Amino acid sequence: MNRPSSAQLVEAGVGVLAGVAAVAGSLLAAGDSPAFVGAGAAALVRDAAPAFVAVNVRSLGELAQPLLVATTGVLLLGAYAALTGLAGRYVEGTRNRALATLGLVGGLTLVLSGSLLGALGAGIAGALAVAAANATLDLGRPTGRETPPGRRRLLQAGGAAVAALAASAIRLREPASTEGTAREPPDPGAAELLSAADERSLSLPDADPLVSDGFYTVDIASVDPKLGPGDWDLTVTGEVPEERTFTLSELQEFDAERRFVTLRCVSDPLNGTKIDTALWDGVPVSTVLDEAGAPESCCVTLHGADDYFVSFPREALDGGLLAWGMNGRPLPRGHGAPLRTLVPGHWGETNAKWLTDIEIRTEPEDGYWEQRGWEGTGEVKTVAKLHSTTVEGSTVRVGGHAYAGTDGISAVEVSTDGGDSWTEATLSEPLPGAVPLDAEEPEPDGEAADAWRMWEHEYEASSDHEVVVRAIDGNGDRQSEAQAGTRPSGATGWVRKSIEP
Repeated sequence: MNRPSSAQLVEAGVGVLAGVAAVAGSLLAAGDSPAFVGAGAAALVRDAAPAFVAVNVRSLGELAQPLLVATTGVLLLGAYAALTGLAGRYVEGTRNRALATLGLVGGLTLVLSGSLLGALGAGIAGALAVAAANATLDLGRPTGRETPPGRRRLLQAGGAAVAALAASAIRLREPASTEGTAREPPDPGAAELLSAADERSLSLPDADPLVSDGFYTVDIASVDPKLGPGDWDLTVTGEVPEERTFTLSELQEFDAERRFVTLRCVSDPLNGTKIDTALWDGVPVSTVLDEAGAPESCCVTLHGADDYFVSFPREALDGGLLAWGMNGRPLPRGHGAPLRTLVPGHWGETNAKWLTDIEIRTEPEDGYWEQRGWEGTGEVKTVAKLHSTTVEGSTVRVGGHAYAGTDGISAVEVSTDGGDSWTEATLSEPLPGAVPLDAEEPEPDGEAADAWRMWEHEYEASSDHEVVVRAIDGNGDRQSEAQAGTRPSGATGWVRKSIEP
């Protein structure tokens, strides 16, 4: 097999650098939005992958998005380099090569992203890199030693690529209009409830309080949709008397409430950390469906701006919430702004974000993840997690969280001898129940219906031993001991940990 010549290697290098410039140009023009070519290409790779690949990527958890982005980046740069190579091989003259690159790279970008602005940005940046690579520059060297033409072409194309990257980096550093809200203090009503949650939290090293310090995200898109309240609305379609559309301000005029709600991802390992709790503001789903005249039909499908969709039996949504606020502030973009769903007692993956459409149906359909081998709209499994362990001499203190969806947690049991005997742990007080948003003073309605509790247990030990924990839900049912992985319907089993005093 013949090895590529130095000229061919240079052409390939120029193509890759032009591709880098094109990606940066798209980012410069489209910003951090789905119109960025990387987002469109990642969606194509994700949806074109065979089902078993999609399932395995889903199982990777935290590594899923980086792997998808890396794979997409390699494929995208390869495609751009190939197009640039075509222009270099069949088109004569610097200007004509640049124009051909603009058309080819811009056309591919338009197909992938659907954004004319992003296509122009990518095409122009790629064309400038090609033009720079082929430009003849008088470097004014006083000696007879000249930079080899190939090296000079790469340096000039690299300079154009670096310039495009720098410009796109400056664009990304521009603050979004809503980002500042995350730093604003919560409104007084929410602050009072958050303070109550803090007071009820147990002080456990390495474990979040009752309201999580951060909140996990798992999404199918590599770039979150960017929707402002002014250019967004919610449409109720399907089996309704007539299609209804609601703006965010219209939704906020209904009787709204705040609730503490826990979400757990179906890909959360048995003792994983993809489970968090926040205080959410929104309107009950039933209120909106009643206002739209939706009948008591079979099913409801929720559609998000990220192309995600999930279908529920109507009764599963009756206690749900359409949320526009989180912890006393506007809902962050990464958590579905301007509107997301919270479906009681169901896996976090089913709570569609960036909600745009609610479709009333007469028959069920498989949702996005059900089509890829996951259970989809199943209810969460009861779990007790052991996230905190402290050892001081012979005194051992263990603790964590327990969650059972809408069934609630009545007890957590701890064994310090590998499961031979059990002791009931100390539980935190339940989080407060729902509060009307228009209430002058928050008076919670009992306990939170779909939230975790914290637990702790302290004991004496002088030798190595194994701690096992299990939860009991509000119905008196004990957490299953049977070990199962996350796929397809969530992990089960008791958490075990070896401790050395």
